Amino acid sequence: MRPGPALAAAALLWFILGAVGFFSSFVSLVWLFIGLALLPIVIADGLALFFLADRLIIKRAISSSLAQDESAHAKLEIHSGGKGFIPFRILVWDIHPPCMETDVFPAALNRKLISNSSRAAPLFFEYALLPRERGQWLFRGTEILLSSFCRFWRLRVFCPCESSGRTYPNFKKIKAAAGSDLRGLLERSGLKDIRMRGQGMEFRSLREYHEGDSVRAVDWRATSRRGKVIVREYQEERDQQVLFLLDSGYRLHRLDGAATILPADGCSARADGYSARDRVQFDSALEAVLLLSWVSLKHGDSAAVGTFGSSERWLGPRKGTKAFPALMNGLYDLSSAAVPSSPFSALENALARLKRRTFIVIISNFREEDGQSLSLILRQIEKRHLLLLVSLKEKDAELLAARHPAAPEEALESAAAFSYLSSRRELYASWEHSGLLTMECGADELSGALINRYLQVKRSGRL
Repeated sequence: MRPGPALAAAALLWFILGAVGFFSSFVSLVWLFIGLALLPIVIADGLALFFLADRLIIKRAISSSLAQDESAHAKLEIHSGGKGFIPFRILVWDIHPPCMETDVFPAALNRKLISNSSRAAPLFFEYALLPRERGQWLFRGTEILLSSFCRFWRLRVFCPCESSGRTYPNFKKIKAAAGSDLRGLLERSGLKDIRMRGQGMEFRSLREYHEGDSVRAVDWRATSRRGKVIVREYQEERDQQVLFLLDSGYRLHRLDGAATILPADGCSARADGYSARDRVQFDSALEAVLLLSWVSLKHGDSAAVGTFGSSERWLGPRKGTKAFPALMNGLYDLSSAAVPSSPFSALENALARLKRRTFIVIISNFREEDGQSLSLILRQIEKRHLLLLVSLKEKDAELLAARHPAAPEEALESAAAFSYLSSRRELYASWEHSGLLTMECGADELSGALINRYLQVKRSGRL
């Protein structure tokens, strides 16, 4: 408990009156009686604040499932538990997790005033939060600064009011598209339409011939039986298995378009060295994996996900759109770190788990040194599975290679970057020549490119 501004002002006036009373006996007498009268009031005001503070109860209402970078609302309810009135004004500090930001508390323990009424009705305070990071979060409690009835005293009280929950990747667009067909999702996503080739397809139904249908699709037996041209309609083959292997090590632990790790600042600090507002390539890769998992589940395929690097997880094959929440719960809190990662070991462990032919999609940042290590296992994969090697572009190296150097040092940097990118392209070309599937794109283009490649593979019949 500490003195309030009213007590400081009253004490100052009382001392000034005492100084004047030094020259007047009447003023000195008034000063004495005022002090004797003020003392019990100050003591009673402090005792009332001290005993009434224990009666306050705080409850927080906030959703336990939040979406990353989507505004959420928290509501505080402060009441006396039915034991009396709340005869003070209250300053509130809601101790929110570091992974969240709020305009109400721009800095840690910033103040927001709540005015109370003279009745014992509960006080409500609502504010907006912005979750910046995926993962679990915890509100440990709320701190309140209470002012006494006469404003003579202030008391800081910590109220244990725990709330916990999870922040998921923002899949609002996927949920909005869940009730429509896949073609509608692809059109809204700006994805390319891929021509159906008729191989690797399952028979769907018979229908009458329409102008533009291929002659190869005509069912001549049905045509002779019905007396009109009948064609076969196909759909993509279902009940296939797709495995996503995601690198959570140093290869994708870089900002989109930059390789330099930025220093964290203040309450937005993350354990991996980035600030909460920084977006690394791993975040884009994880969202692309979840999006393509949802698309493959909607197509009737089963999806499995494995990670390697800073965290190793294995989510076995799941089938049906109802399995998507399980994938979300298993991957929502993943993060990358600047630790070594081995695509060779990840593929080797995956082969030991797979029991049937699988379309394996491994997302990392493949370099020249990976050519020799992966060559030992690629032939083994080709016999039973179909492998797609996805590598994210390094935009900082591309910028160095494309710039016009103004000094000898810049020329050496540009030449080194050009040589590095050229060796990467030669590696991918050699893999393509050997029959493997490769893809290189930027982190912001990954989702659309992966879905297009997945549909292309399904319709080509390579699975």
